[in-house]
Amino acid sequence: MNPINYEKSASIRIGASVSSRDVGLREYMVAVYKYMAIMLSLTGVVALVIASSQALQAVFFSMPIYLIAILAPLAIPFYMSARFATMSVQSVRWCALLYSGLLGISLSTVFMVYTGVSVARVFFISASSFGALTLYGYTTKKDLTGFGSFLFIGLIGILIASLVNMFMRSGAMDFVISGIGVLVFAGLTAYDTQRIKDVYYQVAGHSETQEKAAIYGAFALYMDLINLFLMLLRFFGDRRSS
Repeated sequence: MNPINYEKSASIRIGASVSSRDVGLREYMVAVYKYMAIMLSLTGVVALVIASSQALQAVFFSMPIYLIAILAPLAIPFYMSARFATMSVQSVRWCALLYSGLLGISLSTVFMVYTGVSVARVFFISASSFGALTLYGYTTKKDLTGFGSFLFIGLIGILIASLVNMFMRSGAMDFVISGIGVLVFAGLTAYDTQRIKDVYYQVAGHSETQEKAAIYGAFALYMDLINLFLMLLRFFGDRRSS
C-alpha cells in the first residue's frame, strides 16, 4: 500500500473513532439529563399536589409516614451505592423514582411556607445557574478533581452546622450556612458534571453499566440542583403571611 494512502486511511479510522466516541458521550449525557428531568418533575408534582390538599397533608404528615419520608431518602443513596454492581437497571430506576417521590413529600412544605410566585422565581434562578455551571463542568479543560475533597468537607460542614442550628435557631447562622451552601453546591454541580463525563469513558461499550451510570449521574445532579434551589430560596423566597 502506498504510504500516503496508508496514512490517510489511518487518519480516517482515528477520526471515525473520535467521532463515534463524541456521539456516544452526547447520547450518554442526554440520558443523564433526561433521568434528572424525570426525577425533578416527579418531586415537583408530588410536592405541589400534597401542598394543595389538606387531606393529603393529614395523611403524609402523620408521624409514621412522615418519618419514613424523611429517613428513607437518607438510606436509599447508600443502598444504591453499595449495590451498584448487582442491581439491575430497572431496580436502579425504581430506587431513583422512589427517592424523588419521597423527597417530594418533604419538599411540599416549601409550597406551604413560601409564595408560589417566589418559588417559581427562585427555581428559575437556580435552574439558570445550574445550566451555566453544568455547561462549564462539561466543557472546561481544567481538571476539577482536586476540588472534590474540598467540596465534600464543605458539605459535611453544612450538615453539621445545620444540625446545630436546629437547636440554636440562629438567623445569622442560617444566613451563613445558606451562603456557604450556595457556593458548595455550585461547585459540586460543575465537579459532578465533569465526573459524570469521565465515568462515561470507563463504562462506554457496556450498555447495562452505562445505563446505570447515567441514572447515578442524574441522581447526583438532581441533588445538586435541589440543594442549590433550597439554599437560594432562603435568600430570595417570600414567605406567606400568617
